[in-house]
Amino acid sequence: SHERICQYIAKESDSLVVSVGYRLAPEHKYPAAYEDCLSATQHFLQHLQLYAVDPARVTVCGDSAGGNLAAAVSQTLAGRSDLPRLRAQILIYPGLQALDFNLPSYQQNQGVPLLFRERAVFYSLQYVQGNTLNLEEVLEGSHIPPDMRLKYSKWVNAD
Repeated sequence: SHERICQYIAKESDSLVVSVGYRLAPEHKYPAAYEDCLSATQHFLQHLQLYAVDPARVTVCGDSAGGNLAAAVSQTLAGRSDLPRLRAQILIYPGLQALDFNLPSYQQNQGVPLLFRERAVFYSLQYVQGNTLNLEEVLEGSHIPPDMRLKYSKWVNAD
């Protein structure tokens, strides 16, 4: 689905683009997609010389769920000294938090195509659980215990 955009990015940036075909939910729930992306990135970083790639110019990128995966892979590899460091990560409307689907961005965009609040929760649950049995609880915010909500309120809140 992203072949044309990857070709465009490669041409316009004079770069090699490697697109990872990771396993999809609901057939393959978390952490299948993450493991696929991490494995592909590690393999690529270990074999850069085969592709004539400058180790100082490797960037990961993703949109939507792929943005989440790019961020997770970047965080995982950040502390690795046996692989070249990633130069950057490009995250295009990534799904990065599932603590609160009632924040202003979800409220303001709940009816905007592609960003529908209910659709975001639906796909998040498919990815994590492989089903959407507790969709209403997540939409209400009752899926997070009060102590955890308090713990993360410094980072995830309307302010």
